[in-house]
Amino acid sequence: MPSIDIQVLEGVFSDEEKARIIEKVTDAFGEVAGQTIRDGTSVRIHEVRSGSWGYAGKVLTTEDALEMRSRG
Repeated sequence: MPSIDIQVLEGVFSDEEKARIIEKVTDAFGEVAGQTIRDGTSVRIHEVRSGSWGYAGKVLTTEDALEMRSRG
């Protein structure tokens, strides 16, 4: 069945937030694919170590991601 992988920087989301992300992504996929597919959907959140991710040639840190979140 479907497998959805999400990558985030470590320390940006709490365990409760990650659980909500998994639930909502599964629900959104199921709205499109149907209940049978939804029930077999696997969602994994991979946490990437701070400083091990780059965007547009700039290294991102957990602090950068937390700053982005604070802007809404």
